[in-house]
Amino acid sequence: MTLPSIELTPRIGSEVRLTKAELLSGDYAGAIRALLVERGAIVIRGLHLNDEELRNVARTLGDLRIGAAKRGADGKVLTEGDQGVLKVSLDPAVNPEYARFLFGNLLWHMDGTYEEVPPFATLFTPYRLSREGGDTMFASTYAAYEDLRPDEQTWLDTLRVVHTMQAALFPAKRDCTPEEFAVWCTYPQRSHPLVWQHKSGRKSLVLSTSAAYVEGMHPAESHDLLERLMAHATQDKYVYRHKWQLGDLAIWDNTGNMHRAMPFEAGSQREFHRCTLNGEEPVTAPARAMAVPA
Repeated sequence: MTLPSIELTPRIGSEVRLTKAELLSGDYAGAIRALLVERGAIVIRGLHLNDEELRNVARTLGDLRIGAAKRGADGKVLTEGDQGVLKVSLDPAVNPEYARFLFGNLLWHMDGTYEEVPPFATLFTPYRLSREGGDTMFASTYAAYEDLRPDEQTWLDTLRVVHTMQAALFPAKRDCTPEEFAVWCTYPQRSHPLVWQHKSGRKSLVLSTSAAYVEGMHPAESHDLLERLMAHATQDKYVYRHKWQLGDLAIWDNTGNMHRAMPFEAGSQREFHRCTLNGEEPVTAPARAMAVPA
C-alpha cells in the first residue's frame, strides 16, 4: 500500500497521514517499517492511543517486549514494562524506578548500548505534557556516517567503543553522590564497533553518551574523537526536533538514530507511554578490506 507521508526535514523525519483505524489494521505495517529505516523517525498526529492500542500497533511492527525487564542467555533483553508499556515520567508516583534515571534522557543517546542486540525501535505517545520545553530531538547516525570522508569511514570502521552506565549518567548529574556513582558502576558494560554494518547494507555510527572510551586509544585522543563525532552527528542538518501535541505517536529506529528530551520545568507532570521492539540484529563491524598480495 502507498503510505501517505511528508518529509519533516531533508535528512530525517517524516509525518505519516493515517487514521487510527488504518494504523491498527496493520495493513501499512510493512510500509511503515520501510519508511522508518529510511527516514529514522515517523510522526503520526491525532491518534490518542490508549495502552492496548499502543501495544497492538507495536505488535504489527515487530517483536514487543512484555513484562518485567530480563535478559536471555544471549544478553538480549526479552521483555520490558507493564504488559509491554513503560510509563516514562519523573514523577515517582508514576514509575519510581524509572524516575531515578530519567535525567539521563536529556543527553543524546541510543537505547540498549549495554546489550548485544539493541532494541530495533520505540513507540512513544504523550499522556501529559510539560507546561514548557520537553520537545524530543532525533539525530540520524546513518546520515552522519554517510557524510564522512571515505578515508575517515575506513578508519572508523576498525574501531570499537566501550559503553558504560557511569559514562551515560555522570554528564547529566555532576553532583551525584559517591553512593549513586557506585550503583551506576554495577551495571553491565558492553564493547561495540563504532560503526554498525547493518544487514540492509547501510552503516551507522554507534554513538551515545554511554560511550566511555575507544578501545586501544589514548584516553585524551579517545575523548576528543568521541566528542568530535557527537558534535558532527548532532548538526542541525541531521536533526529533527518534535514539538509534542496530545494525540501524537512518534516511532523511531533506535539502530540508526540518537534521541534526547529537551529540558522542561521542575516538578513537571510530563508523562509518556512507551513500547519497545526487540532488536533484530547484533551490532556487527564492517568487514575489513583484504590485503592485496604483492
